[in-house]
Amino acid sequence: MISDRHAWTRPELETVVPGVHRLPLPLPNDSLRAVNVYVLAPESGDGELTLIDGGWSIDASRDVLARLLAGIGAEPGDVRRFLVTHVHRDHYSQAIALRRAHGARVALGAGEAESLETVRGRDTGLQAQIAGLERAGAPTLADEIRSWLGAAEAPPVDDFADPDEWLTDGQELQAGGRSLVARETPGHTRGHVVFVDETTADGAMLYAGDHVLPHITPSIGFEPAARPGALIRYLTSLAALRAEPDRLLLPAHGPVAPSVHERVDELVVHHDKRLEEIAAAVEKGLPTAAEIAGALRWTRREHRLEDMETFNRMLAVLETDAHLEVLAAQGRVTRTSGTDEVVGNAPA
Repeated sequence: MISDRHAWTRPELETVVPGVHRLPLPLPNDSLRAVNVYVLAPESGDGELTLIDGGWSIDASRDVLARLLAGIGAEPGDVRRFLVTHVHRDHYSQAIALRRAHGARVALGAGEAESLETVRGRDTGLQAQIAGLERAGAPTLADEIRSWLGAAEAPPVDDFADPDEWLTDGQELQAGGRSLVARETPGHTRGHVVFVDETTADGAMLYAGDHVLPHITPSIGFEPAARPGALIRYLTSLAALRAEPDRLLLPAHGPVAPSVHERVDELVVHHDKRLEEIAAAVEKGLPTAAEIAGALRWTRREHRLEDMETFNRMLAVLETDAHLEVLAAQGRVTRTSGTDEVVGNAPA
């Protein structure tokens, strides 16, 4: 039975406003359960459909997509354009697969080009993360990830072909009879974009991808071509959205929520609290991101690091390291060159 918290994952079409529909598509073996794609359909009923995000390219997702589109009298071949928020497989791969099948055009943020090239180079997509674990003092966990990858099926390179169009910040788009503006929001990935929709008479909407999620905190910098500074970029992107007018939140995972501002404020509080916890751990003498992560609690269930699955332990250690980068930029800790050990800096 699906709990109320996960009711949004039911494979049912939801009309957000006339001409905008939320379609939750299933994910394989994923705790997130589903990813929302949004159909933009001209209210006249005679025009091309646009999907914001595409889903994961698996048979179950394609079947649900076809069934839910039938609810508005459409089929997958009627989708002529995909606007994809970022390069992760649950957002991008099915857009590319449906382009092969039906000729739709795909648009993606320009900042994702290096990650696509990395995946096509037969990188598993986690080499940067393995190197990050080793720098963070977690070589055993890095070896676990290598073993895990060795047993996993590599993603089809064809699902990571280049898009037809690279999107840039402030670019204006016409889609499904609506006017959108692309906004670069790096952090979750370097090329993540969101789409502002000012068309609705009842108020503006934000198709937020994984940048702002209503129930969980997005992972930071988890991408094939990862670079330092992901959390700094993420917090800066959140601040930019907070400075704009409030909007209805249409996330990639979770239900539609009434306020972008409210959730951004909660995310900022979460990261501020985490920064304080990590700074306190450094002051107690814990020298590496791995050891600090082991002293913290994770998820809303307050898990210990050692009780989590391998993949989530990796994310936790890397998130801890990202917070240490912020503390170092603030002058609150010093990272020792060559070892990535940290020490606290007493206030002047």
